[in-house]
Amino acid sequence: MSAEVGLFLPQLRMDFPTIEARVHLAEELGFHSVWFMDHLTPPAGPAYDCFEGWTVAAALARTTERIHLAHLVLCDAFRHPALLAKMAATLDVITEGRLELGLGWGSVPDEIERFGFGEATNRQRAARLDETLQILDLMFTGEEFDFAGHFFALRGAIGRPRPHGGTIPIHLGGAGEQLTLPLVARHADWWNCPSYAVERLAELRPRTGSARLSVQHPVGLAPDSAGRDEVVALARRRFGLWGGLITGTPDEVAAALRAEVDQGVELFTIPFTDFATPETLRLFAEEVLPALR
Repeated sequence: MSAEVGLFLPQLRMDFPTIEARVHLAEELGFHSVWFMDHLTPPAGPAYDCFEGWTVAAALARTTERIHLAHLVLCDAFRHPALLAKMAATLDVITEGRLELGLGWGSVPDEIERFGFGEATNRQRAARLDETLQILDLMFTGEEFDFAGHFFALRGAIGRPRPHGGTIPIHLGGAGEQLTLPLVARHADWWNCPSYAVERLAELRPRTGSARLSVQHPVGLAPDSAGRDEVVALARRRFGLWGGLITGTPDEVAAALRAEVDQGVELFTIPFTDFATPETLRLFAEEVLPALR
């Protein structure tokens, strides 16, 4: 078995030219995809500048050729599903099928409420996402439809253009057994297991239906054994609370990821703990990627 690797690149603490340069380098080096976040303020640092995720993806659509563009994950509450479907189909056509559509029902409820998107329980947000996913399916058919739900009512709606390949891969992230995983089983093409739940991967996987498996891992990559301790210490300081942290030399990182490929993981979405410096991207591409393919 083999797996692809996507770069998770939260669009903060970097100006746009830096983001663009790292995406172009990731494309050159053979990364499958680049994944942005979808927040109005960074959850752990509201004082930082934070570019809007969809706009960043759209700006990169015309300056890239092969790399897929995506988000981990778009917040359902921020966009009406008909508008989201139109945005997604448009970008997918422009990129000739390079959009991956990552969705979630909202990991930071306080952010949703502070910016005026309304108060709701987690169960209500999950139910709203369920309706969004149903509407996306209908919009992507290109046929006229009616929809009557608890949150949305559409009459005589139609989605044109259709996505480049007729549909767009849906990635749902999260590990909640009561609310999220049932949505994965009903709607998702991919289940993205977040880093905090990787230790429960074998337990949770049977609840995700036929969805393909991707896993998020923060990675601290040391160039050699001499620099290992320093890289590991920094990675633990920055990402230790995420869970699923993988650190070490290229051989150690490759072995850890390869073990999960052998368990069925087909895609890794990786935030590098040094924020994806060019040196780290090149080292990973040269010494880790080949072991996963």
